[in-house]
Amino acid sequence: MSSKITRLRGMYDVTPDQVWVWQKLEHIVTSVLNQYGYQEIRFPILEKTALFHSAIGEVTDVVEKEMFTFETRKGESISMRPEGTASTVRAVLQNGLIFNDPQKLWYNCPMFRYEKPQKGRNRQFSQVGVEVFGFDGPDVDAELLLMTKKMWDRLGIKNVRLEINTLGTAECRAAYRDVLIAYFEKHADILDADAKKRLHTNPLRILDSKNPALRALIADAPMIKDYLSDASQQHFQQLCEILDDCGLVYEINPKLVRGLDYYTHNVFEWITDDLGAQGTICAGGRYDRLVEMQGGKPTAATGFAMGVDRLVELILDHDLWQNEPQTQVFLIRDKQVPDAKVIAMSEQIRNELPELKMTVNMGQASFKSQFKKADKSGAQFAIIIGEEEMNQGVFSLKALHDRDFGQKQFTFAELVEFLHQL
Repeated sequence: MSSKITRLRGMYDVTPDQVWVWQKLEHIVTSVLNQYGYQEIRFPILEKTALFHSAIGEVTDVVEKEMFTFETRKGESISMRPEGTASTVRAVLQNGLIFNDPQKLWYNCPMFRYEKPQKGRNRQFSQVGVEVFGFDGPDVDAELLLMTKKMWDRLGIKNVRLEINTLGTAECRAAYRDVLIAYFEKHADILDADAKKRLHTNPLRILDSKNPALRALIADAPMIKDYLSDASQQHFQQLCEILDDCGLVYEINPKLVRGLDYYTHNVFEWITDDLGAQGTICAGGRYDRLVEMQGGKPTAATGFAMGVDRLVELILDHDLWQNEPQTQVFLIRDKQVPDAKVIAMSEQIRNELPELKMTVNMGQASFKSQFKKADKSGAQFAIIIGEEEMNQGVFSLKALHDRDFGQKQFTFAELVEFLHQL
């Protein structure tokens, strides 16, 4: 006998007892995005590997260690998308979306990274991403942060804090990079293997190291704020002023850097302490050079990505939501009533009440068994179709949790009118 096939490591199933959380979360987040005038974009799971090499940077962990990359039959290197920004930039350029008009876009889709699975980190994970093109002022950065705060409020997530920083322009970042290299070279004997590898390729990533042995060294490292141009400082100051005027609380974290090469100016992370080590639930920032790097004309851009898996985990771990019954009405039928009659009647009800969540018992079963199923479904009422009801042309409606209501008979019109109020 063949062995049972199980899912791949780092992948997951979402079963019916949890999928309702995903659906509710996606509905709330989408409603906020619609409120702010953002439009959905969709793009392929597979892209040319060169896209991520050029956009994300060849010396990042994502490209060096984490991408699912393979060759096609014709020898072309392709990869499963590890993030959404590069694909969005490719899509807006290829489809001519930013030649004349600014764009406010969002997506909700799975990403893939080959890394060690742990709590809050899977090899397949879902992200809601937002990408904005054509606005160079800090006002749109502020809008993104205020919009995400509104999402937390509507999702009921409270224990979350906002950290912000600025990386300045590409020129500021380059000057700071040289200073960091010189600083860490003086302490090369303290650096771990990862830091030494990044020293001359992406030294800003050393600031993001989680190695406790480097904590003191990183704390004493030069700060990028001392190497910002006047224009960069003003851009960041304007962002802070808008957030202050809107009452949004934040912390300036001078050590906050983003792991991808394309970031400039403002960067941010929303962090919770309720998920342990994987506490970042949303992160992003400006990437004003990326469109040009991908062959487009210079275009201001900013955005963020939100970890849907971690938000679901947070909601479930802390019982933030109560599941709503997936069935409002359970249709119970007598064995003597032909299947064709039952199905026809149920379709009549659904045609009149398209929003009603109704489950029809399928197959032959006793009334006792059907009522057990009805109770388990969480339904408020059971519609009973028996020989008596068929002969009289009526429907019996029994309340499953309201003793005062009991059981009553309705004509079809009366039944529709009553159920419409649910």
